[in-house]
Amino acid sequence: MRNEPQVSVVRQIPRSVWVLGCVSLFMDVSSEIIHSLLPMFLLTSLGASAGAIGLIEGVAEATALIVKVFSGTLSDYLGNRKWLAVAGYSLGALSKPIFAVAPTIGIVVTARIMDRVGKGIRGAPRDALVADITPQHVRGAAFGLRQSLDTVGAFLGPLLAVLIMLKWANDFRLAFWLAVIPGLLAVALLTFGVKEPAHEPRVQRNKPVRWSSLGEMGSNYWWVVATGAVFALARFSEAFLVLRAMGSGVPIALVPLVMVAMNVVYALSAYPCGKLADTVSHTRLLVAGLVVLIGSDLVLAHGIHWSVVVVGVALWGLHMGMTQGLLATMVAHAAPSHLRGTAFGFFNLLSGIVTLVSSAVAGQLWERLGAAATFRAGAAFCVVTIVLLLFRPTFGAGRGEARGD
Repeated sequence: MRNEPQVSVVRQIPRSVWVLGCVSLFMDVSSEIIHSLLPMFLLTSLGASAGAIGLIEGVAEATALIVKVFSGTLSDYLGNRKWLAVAGYSLGALSKPIFAVAPTIGIVVTARIMDRVGKGIRGAPRDALVADITPQHVRGAAFGLRQSLDTVGAFLGPLLAVLIMLKWANDFRLAFWLAVIPGLLAVALLTFGVKEPAHEPRVQRNKPVRWSSLGEMGSNYWWVVATGAVFALARFSEAFLVLRAMGSGVPIALVPLVMVAMNVVYALSAYPCGKLADTVSHTRLLVAGLVVLIGSDLVLAHGIHWSVVVVGVALWGLHMGMTQGLLATMVAHAAPSHLRGTAFGFFNLLSGIVTLVSSAVAGQLWERLGAAATFRAGAAFCVVTIVLLLFRPTFGAGRGEARGD
């Protein structure tokens, strides 16, 4: 009997996952041009405090995660994920011009929430779509690949922001206008480049959001939710990385380079770590990511020179690459296939609430006790998450451990 040639993992990932990754890339270029400059714009142009910035970022990110619960369940109910994702990406693209013309903090908050509502609408259907179209044995690699391409956009965005600021003398508003272009490209690519697979017709179609659906999830899923929520306490808004860089003496035009450093490391690590999640214990990989985040927090808490801050930011990017695709894989494995949209939505609901709290607390710690206290608190919550994981070390496993699907 002749042995069949082995097909590489990359070639087994469906084409639509690659397209979804490129959609994320373009939208992240658009969003990160703005996000890498927004804390400085609020601080220097509109007079916002660090506490106000923390609250704004917390509300914005929590909004995105909370909206995911409704878009996820709606995608399960409708049996359609793509067009909800298109709606979310469109709303995000349409929010970008508002930043460019915003005269007050209130208008910026409106645009930021609009942008994050768009992210919330698209996030859970997109993640569920990746799970739907990908074979289980390469699902971790698929999530890692999409996250890696997403993160390529996340470092190209700040890099473009630096070039724009250097070329046009720190013109924040011009940078915000130019961010509109890649956002529109993302919408067009998703609309015409992704074909959704056919779904089995649902017999029961009473309500898009039903509490009875939660009872079908199982204990493994809820353990992932609890772990993700505690983890969210340790991971406040990345706006504080930008503020930390400003405090280290980096010129305003070059501050977005710290986000470039973070996202380069994130992009390079997301796919290999996602692929690793298909073969090793999820618990051990998540604990390793938390240990890296503790290292990042300690470096950022005590580093003063910009070069030390860059090391801390790079470690932050590594922990993101190790954990973000992994958490999505854990949710996909633990949830029933017909409720994946709902599962991603409720996972992000609780994470969103906690993100709001953690970013608001981080801002208050920064104002009252200084930057070091903010990052030390993040390290402390990492330790709590590790203890939670070790309490049930066989959960959320790769091959060789129990799975929920």
